[in-house]
Amino acid sequence: MDIVAFFDTLLWPIKWVIEAILVGFHQLLTFVGLDPAAGLTWVLSIVGLVLIVRAALIPLFVRQIKSQRRMLEVAPQLKKIQDKYRGKKDQYSREAMSRETMEVYRKAGTNPFASCLPLLLQMPIFFGLFSVLNGAQTARAGVGLLNQDLATQFGNASLFGIAPLHETFLNASHFSVQIIAVVMVVLMTASQFITQLQIMSKNQSPEMKASPMYRQQRILLYILPLVFLFSGFSFPLGVMFYWLVSNFWTMGQQFLVIRSMPTPGSEAALAREARLAKKRQRKGIAEPESEAPVIEAPKKVQRVQPVSKNRAKKQGNRK
Repeated sequence: MDIVAFFDTLLWPIKWVIEAILVGFHQLLTFVGLDPAAGLTWVLSIVGLVLIVRAALIPLFVRQIKSQRRMLEVAPQLKKIQDKYRGKKDQYSREAMSRETMEVYRKAGTNPFASCLPLLLQMPIFFGLFSVLNGAQTARAGVGLLNQDLATQFGNASLFGIAPLHETFLNASHFSVQIIAVVMVVLMTASQFITQLQIMSKNQSPEMKASPMYRQQRILLYILPLVFLFSGFSFPLGVMFYWLVSNFWTMGQQFLVIRSMPTPGSEAALAREARLAKKRQRKGIAEPESEAPVIEAPKKVQRVQPVSKNRAKKQGNRK
């Protein structure tokens, strides 16, 4: 079995689900009066696919946030381990450092790859959609509900009547396809950059900003948009619509999370406390008072008068 056949087998159930959602939205939009052969109908079907997929990933996103919180909690412990083995290059020290680091992760119930889980789970969906659209490009039927007629219709669908959804910037048959592709690539790159920037600038605690992981994220902040910038030109317009809408979802989702559930100690957390304080002030609610420790008044102790040696001797004789 060659590598292409292997991935086709691996993606078969994902492609079947993608086609079911895509065709389901297409039939719904056709039922409400849209032209079934129009590119707009298929684009809105792709938008519906994004909404379903991203809504299904919300529980994983919440888990990702909790994992990031735990990573923040264990950051001081990880730094102590790094300081402990700094400068030690022998195999024993490296193994001990790795073992102690994994033990910290185990006790905290997290790992450094948990934050990548939602993205990794989206990649098979992305490749599945890419495969479905490539099949539609040659009017090839899908593996499920995307039959031959729908595949041909999808393959021939054009946005605004001039931009076929199966075409890319590189193989565009019309200049309008290249214009739309450039606009979408710019929007994809900008949305990705803004999403990462708001996390890096507003939702990181001082401890996290001082960690090596933060420096790595700063590098990715500029590298990932470049990946979108250069790779986007080789994707069909239909796939780019999926990716663009998904990026907008991520940007809005991150904005809501940073605003309502910011990382403790971050700039966003301080801004949220300020908003809550203003809200309480407008409603006339008194600020919660911190319980001050009760300080007891010092007890009066009778002072012992100094006694001369002769007087002390007389008192001793009396006894």
